[in-house]
Amino acid sequence: MGPKVVTFGEIMLRLATPRFERFNQARSFEATYGGGEANVAVSLANYGINASFVTRLPKNDLGIACRMELNKFGVCTNDVQYGGDRLGIYFLEAGAVARASKVVYDRAGSAFAGVTKGMFDWEKILDGVDVFHWTGITPAVSQGAADACLEAIQVANKKGVLVTCDLNYRKNLWKYGKKASEVMPALVAGCDVVLGNEEDAEMVLGIKPEGVDVTGGHVDAEAYRSVSQQIMKQYPRVKKVITTLRGSVSASHNTWSGVLYDGKDLYVAPTYNITHIVDRVGGGDSFMGGLVYGLLTYKDDHQKVINFATAASCLKHTIHGDFNLVTVDEVEKLMGGDASGRVSR
Repeated sequence: MGPKVVTFGEIMLRLATPRFERFNQARSFEATYGGGEANVAVSLANYGINASFVTRLPKNDLGIACRMELNKFGVCTNDVQYGGDRLGIYFLEAGAVARASKVVYDRAGSAFAGVTKGMFDWEKILDGVDVFHWTGITPAVSQGAADACLEAIQVANKKGVLVTCDLNYRKNLWKYGKKASEVMPALVAGCDVVLGNEEDAEMVLGIKPEGVDVTGGHVDAEAYRSVSQQIMKQYPRVKKVITTLRGSVSASHNTWSGVLYDGKDLYVAPTYNITHIVDRVGGGDSFMGGLVYGLLTYKDDHQKVINFATAASCLKHTIHGDFNLVTVDEVEKLMGGDASGRVSR
């Protein structure tokens, strides 16, 4: 059977302007699906991992189509529940060069926002599971979603399931009267592996790195050692802290790397110079998917783990849509230094 991973969160209909058009130019939108935890599940399924996605969808044509899309990529949806009236939507205006991308959410009152504690049978869902993954987006949606996520983490802890988290701070989502800093600490306390960036660490956990200049296109990996140490001190269960290192030269040109701290050593991935970004949405999720695969496959070879995650997410920047549709062979080829892009035949 191999290792099994369960992810939990909201998936939405993604409506993106075509050809880098602005919202006020667009006369049509490209429709796909996406969401942090679903994106991770699709990545893992592409790598041959038994990946299952847990969510709540409306029982209408859109909800059913969304589930079929996940099944198409090999993601198990047996524990998806139907309920509520609508599928959340997000609108994307893709940026270019000096113009940043924009996201507009239309997810209030979604089926997933109506999730409550006790709605999912986590004892059954997490039986025989190796990894449970969630992101900071889920508890931002509603108090009920936050309660359900905490419930899942507690069951995972009891069962000895590895819990991974992407802090994923989204300021536009925390609208139900709670701040991320009020809700997230209790959930992070149950995590074994934490992924974030400089904004996540500051806004969610109140931890800020020094010597970071993301707008200048340069990020010093060493600046994150103290952040990782502070997270581990605050949350003793956490054994690995991973940070994505994105230097934003422009909306079309980023540098991309990552670091992994295991409580003793800091492992730094190669830096990729991504000069012509096709779609950066889902970049962090593709990193997380690569990270989970690396932890399951390469075990304690932490350098290889962080190298795989970084190469996988580098490739995601070349693919339209939220999902990272690459194979292990393609990632390992890039890890080996082949970034030529020559035709494979």
